[in-house]
Amino acid sequence: MYFKPTLVIGVSKNPNRYANLAVKALKAQGHPVYALGKDTFVFEDVLVKTQWEGIPEIHTITLYLRPEHQEAYYQPILSSGAFRIIFNPGTWNDILAEKAVQQGIEVEDACTLVMLSSGQF
Repeated sequence: MYFKPTLVIGVSKNPNRYANLAVKALKAQGHPVYALGKDTFVFEDVLVKTQWEGIPEIHTITLYLRPEHQEAYYQPILSSGAFRIIFNPGTWNDILAEKAVQQGIEVEDACTLVMLSSGQF
């Protein structure tokens, strides 16, 4: 199995949020996980940061932010070198998706948790 370093954007201190469940599921399958959120804290042994600095090269970015909160992340996402962006339910953003496709980044309107549980990740 190929492990895909993944950045989860939108992690919160609430362990029951979908972004947090994705962190758990990714880790359980052995994927290296990095996380961004509003606050700095540790969740599931993952340092959740508020700033992009120090995020290593990643394969996948999985978004858990509504479109109106994504604009600040456009530039770092598009210059990250990521292979794909997963827009989880409620996060689809035509502008970011179009910019990503223009740069050769694969975009998926999907659920990371479903992809992980069905072997499609």
